[in-house]
Amino acid sequence: MAKAKKTPRPRAQTPKGFRDYFGAEVTHRAAMLQAIAQVYHRYGFDALESSAVETVEALGKFLPDVDRPNEGVFAWEDDAEGWVALRYDLTAPLARVYAQHRNDLPLPYRRYAMGPVWRNEKPGPGRYRQFYQCDADTVGSGSVAADAEICAMLADVLETVGIPRGDYIVRVNNRKVLNGVLEAMGVADEGQQAAVLRTIDKFDKVGEAGVRELLGKGRLDASGAYIDGVGLGDDQAEPVIAFLTSKGDTAQATLANLRAAIGDSTIGAEGVDELDQIAGLLSAQGYGPDRIVIDPSVVRGLGYYTGPVFEAELTFEILDDKGRKRQFGSVAGGGRYDDLVKRFTGQAVPATGVSIGVDRLLAALHEKGRIETRAEGPVVVTVMERERMADYQSMVAELRAAGIRAEVYLGNPKNFGNQLKYADKRASPVAVIEGEDEKARGVVQIKDLILGAKIAENASLEEWKERPSQFEVPRAELVARVRAILDGPA
Repeated sequence: MAKAKKTPRPRAQTPKGFRDYFGAEVTHRAAMLQAIAQVYHRYGFDALESSAVETVEALGKFLPDVDRPNEGVFAWEDDAEGWVALRYDLTAPLARVYAQHRNDLPLPYRRYAMGPVWRNEKPGPGRYRQFYQCDADTVGSGSVAADAEICAMLADVLETVGIPRGDYIVRVNNRKVLNGVLEAMGVADEGQQAAVLRTIDKFDKVGEAGVRELLGKGRLDASGAYIDGVGLGDDQAEPVIAFLTSKGDTAQATLANLRAAIGDSTIGAEGVDELDQIAGLLSAQGYGPDRIVIDPSVVRGLGYYTGPVFEAELTFEILDDKGRKRQFGSVAGGGRYDDLVKRFTGQAVPATGVSIGVDRLLAALHEKGRIETRAEGPVVVTVMERERMADYQSMVAELRAAGIRAEVYLGNPKNFGNQLKYADKRASPVAVIEGEDEKARGVVQIKDLILGAKIAENASLEEWKERPSQFEVPRAELVARVRAILDGPA
């Protein structure tokens, strides 16, 4: 009789493109989401938590660079609903929610939403298939005041979470100005228009000379491969170059240069006028060019946005994997998208919004040293005698009632050294010790693990010589003395 094969053990690994988040990471993200939510709430936006799963029909065309059915999303066929998918952003669900509940919602409808999104894309370094977004949108207002408000709110969010003025810039452009440039070029073919817009999007990588080559015959890239150009003449390419190089020393100088770049285009002039209004509204609120600027180089989801577009960029330098200096880059973006709800209702509904990449922002704060790698752990009450577990539980109950994070050591208490190793691994600030002798005398030992770690790092510092890292206090003073350590020296 053949021997039955054993069922192979499953491999303990996360799927490709996904990752696990542990204590400190989860805590820091939650704190950031709360801080962002407070800003959104202060601006009058209401919270919305929509379903993580949408019908494929409701999601519509997925990611801007993907045309194949169901490509770019995690989709499956449901017996009752047909094809459904995990949401790939928080905006497409908003369009469905507004269309479904519009009779019950105020107009304009101002909402914010936070949560994970999923994209079935090829993962890479720092690029995951699941990540957090934090959005705020105004649906039902065509006023550029709504766009200006989003930009101001974005600047406030960055400063609230710990990115100081000078380390970021919010850049604003307008899709209508780009349409005006295309008109000035005389490019009517949609395919050629798309090629021109893709070339504009490469300006920050290849510069003015590279854009000229790509608009013309083409160019060799850094790897030596030849990239075919759009095939335009020099005269046709000139409005693009004028547009991309139109940023001046002031907003008014930039706007004047843009008017020259769009020529007689009506749609282009409308876009420049909107940028002019946005600049005025922001200036009236005290948001100067040190925080928000008109910048023609901003190009986002060109087939998606219909008016103003904006992007938040962190301007400080970091070192890449090869030790080279580079700017941290974009952490948020958005703009006006007036056609999204129309898919459901058949009627145009103006909308504008922004999406913040929470994971990118957290990474930026880590780079600047503004978030500790390890979050402070709980106070650990050690166990000296198993039969006295009730005494130790009584201690942690008092600490918790005072708002102090605390736990009893629940492992094998036989080796006391292992209990202290556990406390160290938990990044615990304090260990509490009460043996038989301490119990009889009505005292406890408090071990200041924060001070102990500092002394271990540099035992010569004078300020610590008079402070014992372990001391005895009356049992009744346990909470007060632990609180004093957590609050730090006066």
